[in-house]
Amino acid sequence: MSLPRTPRTLSTVIATALASTSALTVFTMPALAQSSDPERIEDTIFVRGDRQAYRGNIEALEVPAADLSLDADLLADAGALNLSDALDLSASAARQNNFGGLWNAFSVRGFAGDINLPSGFLVNGFNAGRGFGGPRDLVGIESVDILKGPRSALFGRGEPGGTVNLVTKRPDFETGGYVQGTIGSWDQYRFEGDAQTVLGTDEALGIRLVGFFEDAASFRGPVETQKYGFYPSVTWNVSDDTNITYELEYTSQELPFDRGVVYSDTFGFSPRDVFVGENVPIETEVVGHQIEAQHNFNDNWSFLGGFGYRETSLEGDAFEPQFGSRQTYFRDGQTISRFFRSRDFESDYLVLRGELAGEFHTGSLRHRLIVGADYDEFDNTLVIDRYRSRFSGDLANLTPGDIATHLLLDIDNPVYGANLSPATSANTNRNEVLTGYGVYVQDQIDLTERLQVRIGVRFDDFEQDLTNFLASPASTITSSDDRVSPQFGVLYQVNDGLSLYASYGEGYRQQTGQDFQGNQFEPNITESAEIGFKVDVGAFSETIDGFISATLFQVEQSNFLVNDDRPEATAVGFFSIPAGEAESTGIELDASLDFNNGFALWVSYAYTDAEFSNSFADVDGFGFTIDAGDPMINSPEHQLSVQASQSFALASMPVELGGGLLFVGERNGWVGSDFTLPDYTTVRIFGEVEPVDGIKVRLDIDNLFDETFYTNSFADVWVEPGAPRRFRLTASYAF
Repeated sequence: MSLPRTPRTLSTVIATALASTSALTVFTMPALAQSSDPERIEDTIFVRGDRQAYRGNIEALEVPAADLSLDADLLADAGALNLSDALDLSASAARQNNFGGLWNAFSVRGFAGDINLPSGFLVNGFNAGRGFGGPRDLVGIESVDILKGPRSALFGRGEPGGTVNLVTKRPDFETGGYVQGTIGSWDQYRFEGDAQTVLGTDEALGIRLVGFFEDAASFRGPVETQKYGFYPSVTWNVSDDTNITYELEYTSQELPFDRGVVYSDTFGFSPRDVFVGENVPIETEVVGHQIEAQHNFNDNWSFLGGFGYRETSLEGDAFEPQFGSRQTYFRDGQTISRFFRSRDFESDYLVLRGELAGEFHTGSLRHRLIVGADYDEFDNTLVIDRYRSRFSGDLANLTPGDIATHLLLDIDNPVYGANLSPATSANTNRNEVLTGYGVYVQDQIDLTERLQVRIGVRFDDFEQDLTNFLASPASTITSSDDRVSPQFGVLYQVNDGLSLYASYGEGYRQQTGQDFQGNQFEPNITESAEIGFKVDVGAFSETIDGFISATLFQVEQSNFLVNDDRPEATAVGFFSIPAGEAESTGIELDASLDFNNGFALWVSYAYTDAEFSNSFADVDGFGFTIDAGDPMINSPEHQLSVQASQSFALASMPVELGGGLLFVGERNGWVGSDFTLPDYTTVRIFGEVEPVDGIKVRLDIDNLFDETFYTNSFADVWVEPGAPRRFRLTASYAF
């Protein structure tokens, strides 16, 4: 017989998109019929439980955009432990250079954000991605939503290709939880837990405690990672119409700074198991607070207000492979030359927001309105000291003094710790404060029973204060700008299970730094158009539930930073100018299907043609000229993610078997050069059994066929290798 499993149905996706994990209260109320027949009355469903910001009372089939929700079941089947693992499930998202493994970096539809900062993402609608808290663990995450296309008409400052929103675990007013332990390859030990209860005579207070600890070595030599996190949350149901939720985010991590392997046209890639840094960890920490209050005025209108404050820090030393003529590996294929940087980064992120959502009618037209305002302030301090040398001696007769002075490493016989504290000089010491406030409105109008249009607009005003403490004397330059971001969409619901849509939107992203005259850069601008369809499979089948969506898109980007080679700029130093242009076109197909025999299938495919649209000098100063038609970095034309599982009973024990496949096509590995990362295909399998009620044992095998592959790069000397075949054994107890 087949066992029931939690389905990844369209209704699940809708509930995830509209609400957090708290229980939903759904009311029905009469609405004016979209018909001339005065006797006809239809029901309108209005969600009155906890909801996510910027969503309103709009179901998934009514959204004129290609949104995707990765729920807890799918993430568990995929064995995803961090945000990068989760985003591999979406073919629209590609891994980008992650700063030596110290933060999450990704592109959506070919476009990434600022390579010098983590990729921006939201947590429960709060801007939270910027900062230096290390890569995000998924233990406290209920779902990962990928909102494709620019969303600045609502969200404001966002990444160009799309927005990622993490929905956290919150109290759902139950008592129970689980504890879980994992052991894996390279001495991985991981423990996590999730427990919640209800307090008070009227059970109005829900408490949830989530946390984890992990200690692991690496296939990359003498490298060890240790991290832990604690994510408690409390929800108080003040009344039937009002609730308040508080969440704490605390994560501490000690991570090696690992730029990966080095590539040479003559010698190929350096061995993937040879660590080319030093075993001195970078310490990252994040302390974040979120408070949200929701009040339902009636069955039609609700208010959601929130406050978020997040402190992050990154501190430690790093030994990184050198570029160009300084790189000795290009001479002998054996000796890697490195330079040294000591970093001390800190950031504070404050977000305030308030939003009113509801619906009304004007004649026969139904309006679903969202009106809101927000404010955020990002305070970012960067201090970097650097030591760099150039070795020009005889590589065949290296002395210990040569190795120590020039930070050289022999890949055949790596000796670490020869010179861990070289003499440094100040390289960067600056503070940047970006502030902005915005107001927005969105109206989704039912023109007929089937036809809807969406109109939205947002106004933002932002300011930048930049202080360079290396200047003499130190001074602060202030600049400001504003931006209007519109969006338009039309959607036709063919029937209860199929909708067709088209949409257009503009987005922008603030850019850090200033030009040679001390002016703030104009924002990075994105214009996006797409057409597509969505299918609720359950509306057409009694044996299959789930959803399918297909999208054709085009994204144009302008004003990204390039090298300012004008004589007046080069005369005073190395500066940038917002003059770059790029575009991407593509096709996306996403499907999540659950069969009534216990079989589940997830498929995500994307064809993305992302390339530069104009010619300019490379912003990183490597001397490259980028021509129109050159590909965007780390953006494969073809990407495919497949996940399948089967649930059944074996001797009355629940069993689940499954696996996944990830194909990533070849892609550019260094902007402006012909360096290309090869395509790769990895396969993973898993099996889970529940021998006793509440106790589960699971085995994961990642990279089953031990593929040698490379996930992303910044240049030919900073290439991140994928892990060899890996085993993980997990035992959990639910109570």
